[in-house]
Amino acid sequence: MISFLHKRMGNQKGFTLIELMIVVAIIGILTAIAFPLYANVQQRARIAKAQADVRTLASAIVIYSAHAGVIPATGDLSVLTAPTTVNSITAGPFMGSIPSPPQGGSPNWATAYTYTAGSTGQFTVSATGDGVTAKVP
Repeated sequence: MISFLHKRMGNQKGFTLIELMIVVAIIGILTAIAFPLYANVQQRARIAKAQADVRTLASAIVIYSAHAGVIPATGDLSVLTAPTTVNSITAGPFMGSIPSPPQGGSPNWATAYTYTAGSTGQFTVSATGDGVTAKVP
């Protein structure tokens, strides 16, 4: 009976404590590397959303100005979401809704995109957050 238990225990294979500690250390190192990268991905996604939104708003403003002959007044982006009639020709809406800037960030993004019309037909659309300003042009 003793020889049977001895043979069975001698044939068992397993991991030593050192091997298990090395695996745990490697998992810890990989986690320490991946966590900051994940946070950076979220920040880049917020910035990309803001950049895409300001480009979309700028495109809608250009299309509106091509139809109306003038750019919207400063701060008035609501004209992009309603049909506009000029010389008995109705066009629009040029956007379904005005997008809101991304949530979160450090510092947080503004609550709305900023639109400023210039006197020469130029305009600026911008938003600030995550230490970055997404701006067109």
